[in-house]
Amino acid sequence: MALRLRRSIPILVVAAVGAAWFVGTAGAQVTPFEIRNPRLRAAEQAHLTKLIGLNRAIAELKFSFPFSLNRYAGLDPKDQNGADTRGLEFVDFHGRIVLKVTGNYNAALNGHTLNRNERSSRVFNDIVTPILGLLPAHLAPADDFDCVGFEIAYHVREQTRGYEYEGKEILTIVLDKSDAFRLGPDRPQAEVQDVLNRSDVFVNGKPFGISLGAHEALDVESLPRFYRSSGSNAKETTSKETRSATDPAEAQARLVFEAANVTGGFRRTDDNALSAATTKERAGGSSTATQQDVDALQTRYQSQLDDLGREGSAKYHFVDYSPPAFVLFRNKVYLQITLREPGSFSAESSSIYKRAAQSFDLFLAPQLKPILGKIAQDEQFGGLDITVLDDVVSKSGRASEAIEYVCPMKPLKQFADADITNQELINQSIVMVNGVRIALNLQQVE
Repeated sequence: MALRLRRSIPILVVAAVGAAWFVGTAGAQVTPFEIRNPRLRAAEQAHLTKLIGLNRAIAELKFSFPFSLNRYAGLDPKDQNGADTRGLEFVDFHGRIVLKVTGNYNAALNGHTLNRNERSSRVFNDIVTPILGLLPAHLAPADDFDCVGFEIAYHVREQTRGYEYEGKEILTIVLDKSDAFRLGPDRPQAEVQDVLNRSDVFVNGKPFGISLGAHEALDVESLPRFYRSSGSNAKETTSKETRSATDPAEAQARLVFEAANVTGGFRRTDDNALSAATTKERAGGSSTATQQDVDALQTRYQSQLDDLGREGSAKYHFVDYSPPAFVLFRNKVYLQITLREPGSFSAESSSIYKRAAQSFDLFLAPQLKPILGKIAQDEQFGGLDITVLDDVVSKSGRASEAIEYVCPMKPLKQFADADITNQELINQSIVMVNGVRIALNLQQVE
């Protein structure tokens, strides 16, 4: 959960300090209090100083073309100036903690002279290999995470019917931690190829087999990969519900955007996953939830949460680095989701209250009904903990502002059914800006 400030300092003062602190750290590193998942937050907390050092070391590397760490891959060069450069963070890869390196490589590779295998090999050698060489100086194989992942966007020049245009490709690679620490600029190509063969590699979200020094790519089906593609929308159902979320055969590309068909509501798959405390609550016992209840629900609905995350990325502006997950808030279980407002706000012509109101009314509210339609009506979680990330532009640059709406399930359903107004929903919810609770009167501030 986000950090809750409890000191008796006026809200406007705290918010101003928080916004300034966000700007000051934008070029450093993602902070633990921005991360909802407890395991990922703990990893960020434990390695924060190391990641700041690694970020700075990457910025000092010399590449063939300009490269910048960014929170999001695929930014146009004109949008990279002032963009969030905190391109290192821990993300979830089906139960595995991945140190993800995200960046934009401003190389425009010729699609006619370099095919997809040659382009991805070039980007791997230009970007991934030098960064891997920095790992041992900043992190250790014994550090508590499982994998190192890369999501690198670059440009491809194509020509059709006499018109030349530039498109984008995104290379995604997930390496086991032991392999990541073994590689670097001086490793033999055969050893590097062996590691790539058993690592998860995707180009534009599709499984891919890089073949270093060759023209044609490798056949993905012949490689000992964690991930197996079984068709564009096909899914294995045989024994799927009985396999662990960390089973390599079930791992999918959590570092890339993938659209998928989502059924209406979560499917119940494992009634045995309910904890004793949850069973007691159903029987009329204590309503106080525990982390054990959170973990049970996460296990029970993991595959459906994955589906929700994929559709959310494609349709509802969910961020890919913070997948839907159950969290504990005030002794109740909430489903936490994070969305990014596609527009931006001017710091000079708006306030935290106006941004919170407009983010709810114009961005979040129209999406609540379809999002709720994807969620099971399970009485074991109390509502949604929704974070909307706003892009706030000021004279000193850009900063992210996290607006959190903690909404109980009953008024959420009433709002979706048009039984109550937006203000009535807000009145029954908790609204926070950068972890500081605010009172919000929608009509007054708009």
